[in-house]
Amino acid sequence: MEKYDYSNLKGDEQVTHNWAPLSFEIKDNYNYVLNNPLFKLISNILSLPIFIILYIIDKIFLGFCIINKDKIVEDKGFVSISNHIHYLDCTLIGLIYYPSRVHYPTIEENFKIPFVRKLIRLLYAMPIPKERTKKDRFYSQINKAFNNKFILHMYPEVAMWPYYEGIRDFKYGAFKIAVDANVCVQPIKFVFTKSDGVYKLYKRKKRICAVVLDPLYPNMELEYRDRIKDLRDRAYESMKKEI
Repeated sequence: MEKYDYSNLKGDEQVTHNWAPLSFEIKDNYNYVLNNPLFKLISNILSLPIFIILYIIDKIFLGFCIINKDKIVEDKGFVSISNHIHYLDCTLIGLIYYPSRVHYPTIEENFKIPFVRKLIRLLYAMPIPKERTKKDRFYSQINKAFNNKFILHMYPEVAMWPYYEGIRDFKYGAFKIAVDANVCVQPIKFVFTKSDGVYKLYKRKKRICAVVLDPLYPNMELEYRDRIKDLRDRAYESMKKEI
């Protein structure tokens, strides 16, 4: 794996770049949250073998484990967040919540990659628009979806830094969405642990484990902007703590 020097980088600076040769444009009437029954049926049928394959890959090659799974929010929609430390960490998030399905906002460039753009859409990825009017539609559809036990996963650090063990500064987007919809934030902290047991026989890199932290709720007694900042700060502090 390529090693990166993170010492002189900004927290949201991209260190990896994908091959994206195709064109992609978000139309004004684009449906970010797909409710088409046929699409859902096809996606659910195909998701089972995909998740089985991903479980095997993540378990064998990453040594993936889940800690505190009993803390996962049930029977309601919420915003899930985590640090962004691996190309496959979105698959780890999917395994944490399975069989519940997770929606992933992602950069438009990922919808320019051959085959991948079809696969991630099937797995409920949605492009993040850059234009103001399209952003309004994006936020509106997400806000309404929380009424149906909708799980939205976001990376408040924005950029993916492979195997970075710290927690970088958080952007406000995920917390604005949670406050606007008055739903909780479920923090997930990815940590790296020394390979033990059977993993010591073949795995040199550390294992990746997901620690599920206590859900955090917006403080409705605060003013709107303060509510967003307070939720972001509490989420950041909870993930900064040693585990």
